[in-house]
Formats: sequence, C-alpha cells, structure tokens
Amino acid sequence: MAEPQDLILPLLWEMRAEIHSGFERVDRKLEEHDTRFDKLERRFDNLREAVNGESVLGRYAAAQVEERLDALEKRLAALEKVG
Repeated sequence: MAEPQDLILPLLWEMRAEIHSGFERVDRKLEEHDTRFDKLERRFDNLREAVNGESVLGRYAAAQVEERLDALEKRLAALEKVG
C-alpha cells in the first residue's frame, strides 16, 4: 500500500504548478492592460493639450476682436464729437 505522502505530495506539486501558471497568465493580462491604459492616458493627454490649445487660440482671437471693437467705438465717439 502506498504511503499517504506518496499520494498527497504529487497532488500538491501539481496544484502548485497550476496555480503558478494561472498567476503567470494573470500577470501577462495585467501587463497587457497596463500597456493599453498607458496608450489611452497618452491619447487623453494629447486631447487635453489640443483642447487647451484651441481654447487659448479662441481667447486670443476674442481678445483681438475686442481690441478692434474698442478701436471702432473710439473712432465713432470721435466722429460724434465732430459732427
């Protein structure tokens, strides 16, 4: 008759190997997800920079319009004084 350790130890070794391979699969998946998240974060950063850049350009253009309107209002006020 076989000793209990002769029956149990091989099962434990097999279980350990299966658990280890399962952890390796999980680790690979986590690395894949980390890579994907890194790519997404870079894309969001690029979008954020683009949106901020556009809003800066928009504010700059609006400031130019305001300057032109102020100049026109001053000219109109000067014409009203003359006339």
